[in-house]
Amino acid sequence: MENHPPASGALLGPTRRPAQLAAFGRLLDVLDRLRTECPWDKKQTLQSLRHLTIEETYEISDAILRDDLPDLEKELGDVMLHLLFYARIAAEREAFDIANVLNAQCEKLIFRHPHIYGDAQAADEAAVKRNWEQLKLQEKGNVGVLSGVPVSLPALVKAMRIQEKARGAGFDWDDPAQVWDKVQEELGEFGDEYGHGQPEKMQAERAADEFGDLLFSLVNFARFAGINPEEALERTNRKFISRFQHLEGATAADGHRLADLSLTQMNEYWEGAKRQLAASSIASSIKK
Repeated sequence: MENHPPASGALLGPTRRPAQLAAFGRLLDVLDRLRTECPWDKKQTLQSLRHLTIEETYEISDAILRDDLPDLEKELGDVMLHLLFYARIAAEREAFDIANVLNAQCEKLIFRHPHIYGDAQAADEAAVKRNWEQLKLQEKGNVGVLSGVPVSLPALVKAMRIQEKARGAGFDWDDPAQVWDKVQEELGEFGDEYGHGQPEKMQAERAADEFGDLLFSLVNFARFAGINPEEALERTNRKFISRFQHLEGATAADGHRLADLSLTQMNEYWEGAKRQLAASSIASSIKK
């Protein structure tokens, strides 16, 4: 059965709450039956679902990057099922159920938004973030500011979270120019260890340390510039993939094998890919 969305604006507001609650309850009912009757669903554990949830989360990310709302709708449903599945397993072990999860989240949000639910003042986004981090520390007791950064986060994302949490505690640069100077300083130190383009003179471990410092300082500068470095790098990844695929196609269309071309010839195809994709992008923006 097709699910036709309501007219524009009809998805917002209290009139949708009964439908939302009914759909949530329906998913719980479906999961209950699957858990008791389906051999695969009966077998699942917290551990067996974990890698599947990670995969589904990346599929959400892909849909967002493509701005593909129909696909996002589907992927959100997959992740919602996983979240309910975890709560169902926990309820079977008499630890908690989905009501405990949702009520705890509501209480946390209310506590961490005293400028909405209390008398605190927060004039801008930065103030909200500072309050948020301070309130998190109150909740957790005498733990470090950085203790809430997951160990398993990818390094680039982890660097962002570390810097955001340090800023929430008041440990940050005052001026973006200082951060840019730090980038230049780290670039110079990496150059010293790398041998300024002469890798045979490089001290590998020390160069790796300095390269890490350089990346960390670039992430820090991106934060000051209002750039999400993870998103920026992913945009570049996707751009490179598009250009390289175009290069492969154009090479094959001309009857050549990529491996048989010189680097100069490859660069000619590469520049052609850049020009054609740029023209396609301009034409697409004009149509919009």
